[in-house]
Amino acid sequence: MPAVNNHKENERAELHKTIWRIANDLRGSVDGWDFKTYVLGMLFYRFISENLTAYLNEQERKAGMPDFDYAALSDADAEFGRAETVKEKGFYILPSHLFANVRRRARHDANLNETLSRVFAAIEGSATGADSEDDLKGLFDDLDVNSSKLGPTVVERNKKLVKLLDAIGDLPLTSAGGAFTDNTIDLFGDAYEFLMQMYASTAGKSGGEYYTPQEVSELLARIAVVGKREVNKVYDPACGSGSLLLKFAKVLGPGKVRQGFFGQEINLTTYNLCRINMFLHDVNFEQFDIAHGDTLTAPAHWDDEPFEAIVSNPPYSIRWEGDANPLLINDPRFAPAGVLAPKSKADLAFTLHILSWLAVNGPAAIVEFPGVLYRGGAEQKIRQYLIDNNYVDAVIQLPPDLFFGTTIATCVIVLKKSKHDNATLFIDASAEFVRSGNKNKLAAAHQQRILDAYIAREEIDYFARLVENGAIAANGYNIAVSSYVAQEDTREAVDIHALNARIAGIVARQAELRTAIDAIVAELEEEAE
Repeated sequence: MPAVNNHKENERAELHKTIWRIANDLRGSVDGWDFKTYVLGMLFYRFISENLTAYLNEQERKAGMPDFDYAALSDADAEFGRAETVKEKGFYILPSHLFANVRRRARHDANLNETLSRVFAAIEGSATGADSEDDLKGLFDDLDVNSSKLGPTVVERNKKLVKLLDAIGDLPLTSAGGAFTDNTIDLFGDAYEFLMQMYASTAGKSGGEYYTPQEVSELLARIAVVGKREVNKVYDPACGSGSLLLKFAKVLGPGKVRQGFFGQEINLTTYNLCRINMFLHDVNFEQFDIAHGDTLTAPAHWDDEPFEAIVSNPPYSIRWEGDANPLLINDPRFAPAGVLAPKSKADLAFTLHILSWLAVNGPAAIVEFPGVLYRGGAEQKIRQYLIDNNYVDAVIQLPPDLFFGTTIATCVIVLKKSKHDNATLFIDASAEFVRSGNKNKLAAAHQQRILDAYIAREEIDYFARLVENGAIAANGYNIAVSSYVAQEDTREAVDIHALNARIAGIVARQAELRTAIDAIVAELEEEAE
């Protein structure tokens, strides 16, 4: 069995190498973080083309047409299935607009940029007036085929677009014989996640802040579903590219998030990438609701809360309106704490928003900037509200240098509205990592150790400690892990008596040597006289 897994891992590693080499070859002079939208957008175009083709072929073959091939139909003949397909899949692509057909003609299409513009507009337009309209709208906006980033002239841009179509089309993401299977979906989704991670790791802060490493996403999702085999709705108020939300599907298995994935993202490009990510993981349009906008001042999901599981990695210590907006102190999300997070540090505003929308039967796992654990002022008052009302289930100190764009050691706050004790669990996982490339990484064993300690909720020397909330109050509502979990002293123990005896021996030997040296000097002086 392990040999099979190793073979699969090796194949995956080779595929990743190929994908990254192609992405870099294509990029040329375009900044990697800017160019990601072309590679990821074209990957999405190929996926939905093949996914739709496979779906329609299966439907027709079930209906008694074993040789049916949607890609070979004329556009006129294909129109008959449009309405029904949009209802099921959320979009429609005419045969001539399919990735494979556009690619086949691309080298000889002097107006390739116009062709692609028309195709993308038609795919988005196919959802107009349908339930899926908001999920499709603007998805191709960042794949600007007329951008000077691709080249100064139309001819050069089209050459780059041909290369892009060929490179993405050649990626070995479809099973033998071109079958579109569950494994194909996994490969597309995995390729997308891999590219996001690689772009984030090479983009510094500008790109990395929008991406949570997969092993951290997995840890948060596993914490949020402890004791559950399925959940109703999952939510992330700062969802970035969606990797945190999608981890629920991986951790629980397909179909185990019953009413779907909900999230909001303020950055337009990242919002588009998140919706693409949902499609690429075969999450159908009626199974996700991703909104664009500022969650703190214009939350989009009032009608959908509460959520049974929430995970988030909000931006660290960003500015927000705070008390400059007189409406916010009366907002039901923030009012119970009696104070707003500082205008220069929105961290605990996200925390209070999450707590407000959390269901009674589910936890929230939030990556936090470490300052929120101990800073004074309004943040201390918010911590007091959280501790006095017994909402903090656990605080987990993570290792440094896990995230792209920052080397700081972040932490995880786990919130719960119904606990069985009046205490907070502190876990010091700062040493739980391996060095991988230029970053630290939580290996599977590290994730498991943290999860086991979280579930056990018992004292483990130098690693975990359960602290009564009264003791936290007495400590000024400081919830930094280092205040409660002692560091192991790894220095070598010294036997003081043995050391003193050794020093005494050295001093005695020193005295003997001095006496001998004095005698030699005296003898030499006598001879000189």
